[in-house]
Amino acid sequence: MKMGYAGPAGSGEAKLPPCAPSRRTVDAFTRALHALLALSFVGAYSTRESELFGWMHVTLGYTMGGLLLMRLAWGLAGPRHARLSALLGKLRGLRTWSRGVGKLQVVCMAFSVVVLLLVIAPVVVTGYVAKHELTGEWMVAVHEFFGNFLLLAFLAHVGAVIVFSLLRRRNLAVPMLTGRAAGPGPDLIRCNHVFFAVLLLGSVLSFWVWQWQHAW
Repeated sequence: MKMGYAGPAGSGEAKLPPCAPSRRTVDAFTRALHALLALSFVGAYSTRESELFGWMHVTLGYTMGGLLLMRLAWGLAGPRHARLSALLGKLRGLRTWSRGVGKLQVVCMAFSVVVLLLVIAPVVVTGYVAKHELTGEWMVAVHEFFGNFLLLAFLAHVGAVIVFSLLRRRNLAVPMLTGRAAGPGPDLIRCNHVFFAVLLLGSVLSFWVWQWQHAW
């Protein structure tokens, strides 16, 4: 005798629950930039004092510099949601942050992103100068200072995501992982820019392989 779930009365087969509505809010290229920047920083900071993986620290530092330039270019010529003007526009809500958790979230997240982008440049520049000994030993201390400051900014950004996820009772990290946010409505992103994301990932991986081959 064939056994199985019969479903509701009058139905001969099981019915799956409807999928929760969602909409695309972040394109693939922006998500790839975000992920590669985070991975590069974590890797670079973790290998900052390693003699065996010193080449990796340098490689990931250069990667951060290249990704920063890509983010600035994307912020000038990319889609509207990724524009630097849109990011800075969110900071204007600082005067009205007390109007609700949602408003405060937007301001805090935008502020943390701006700080991260601003600190990456001096970290990369001082690291390059220190590596090639273009100045005295004091540049190493300056590089370490900016590196530690970037760590604090990174942790503050992650902390803000966790805090506001708890306050708003929804995972705010999901859109940066899947590109979609829960809720009804049309997609905010018309083009997912998958080709650019794949091109970026391929370029970064190729650079890493090239650096690894020349490190030994």
